[in-house]
Amino acid sequence: MDAKGSRRLGCVIWFGRPEARERHGLTEAGWQVRLADGDTHIKLREGGGIVVLADLRHGDARSLQAMQRLMTDCPGLPWIALVSLDTPARRPQVKRILQGCRDFFSAPLDLPRLLAALERADGMALRVAEAITDLPELVGRSTVVATLAASLRKYAPSDLPVLITGETGVGKEVAARVLHRLSARAIQPFVAINCGALPLNLVQSELFGHERGAFTDATARRIGHIESAAGGTVLLDEVGDLPMDAQTNLLRFLQEGVLQRVGSSQPIEVDVRVMAATHMDLEQAVEAGRFREDLYYRLNVLRLHIPPLRERGDDVELLAHRFLECFRERQACAARGFESTALRAMHAYPWPGNVRELRNRVQRAAVMAEGALIDTADLALPVNAQEHGDPAVTSLGVFRASAEREAIAACLRECRFNISECARRLKISRVTVYRLCKKHQLELRTP
Repeated sequence: MDAKGSRRLGCVIWFGRPEARERHGLTEAGWQVRLADGDTHIKLREGGGIVVLADLRHGDARSLQAMQRLMTDCPGLPWIALVSLDTPARRPQVKRILQGCRDFFSAPLDLPRLLAALERADGMALRVAEAITDLPELVGRSTVVATLAASLRKYAPSDLPVLITGETGVGKEVAARVLHRLSARAIQPFVAINCGALPLNLVQSELFGHERGAFTDATARRIGHIESAAGGTVLLDEVGDLPMDAQTNLLRFLQEGVLQRVGSSQPIEVDVRVMAATHMDLEQAVEAGRFREDLYYRLNVLRLHIPPLRERGDDVELLAHRFLECFRERQACAARGFESTALRAMHAYPWPGNVRELRNRVQRAAVMAEGALIDTADLALPVNAQEHGDPAVTSLGVFRASAEREAIAACLRECRFNISECARRLKISRVTVYRLCKKHQLELRTP
């Protein structure tokens, strides 16, 4: 906190030559401004965000090379581009830098808007750098993840059953493992059972075990999954797929804390905490007669719902970076970060497979990417400029709608609202100038 009581902001790395008013405006707002050159080496600091301003209004070849080097070496940094009508947007070096930027501004620079964009970028930089220290399995800073973390800490010390619900791929087993790790049973076994993968004729044996000779091929005693978790935790994943007879025996175990191996009449007392997970609506399954109502109430003592990825906002970006880092630790690859277009596509995509789908797409993209930054094609995500928020494909070619409006307005002012001159400078037709003015509600009159 500074003397005015506001949050201490981060550092702006400015590639280019800022005007005096621009640098003074950022300094007055609490930003530390560092002017970069071709020899600049950036050292990431703890506790503060770094935002890079790519000032392409006066960029030379040396500066462009330095920008590309930093974008490759530090893929997690947020970038903002400052452009002018003279910016050679079609040049490969400049185009690559523009593709890696989150926001775009054109001359004359709107300082209030730039400051707001810097604060947004700084907030993202800090969130990328932060982690939930005591819950490293949870990656994210969204409200729903914070609520989930609070519930995990609250439920962990108890021995009561937990019913974990959520769509396929949201991380229900991860949540169960966190509950086990935070509990007093942490040093004891954690056994996850995929109920949907158990052979129908062996469900009872797999869960509760069997004695020698209990059935054909039972040549030796076998300890069931529940008994093998004695003292620890058992997770019944996709519990809604259990057949009715197994549901009956499971209910008895939850009620009495004892089980019987198949082929034995001897009850065995087992101390184990039971968690269950499902992607289906168990209430509907109960109504349809596919799931025992009394078993449902036994399992649904503590309820933990895992939100889908599409409800977690910027967490998708944090998770993507984490998955890429983990993949790079195990396997060599060229990819070190993501293009801004890829990040926007990830934010717009509904993720029906949730976190599991994101992890698989990132790993595939890391293998497919030929450069340091993963693009939308590598992720095999749909691209639709209007629907997914990608930069507008216009005659200006590189700017999103906000920057496109600024570029048109600035050119009109410079040309004293001479439409023909404006069209010549922008290298577009007069009809296109009129169309863009109508689109952005610009008045064609001399001020």
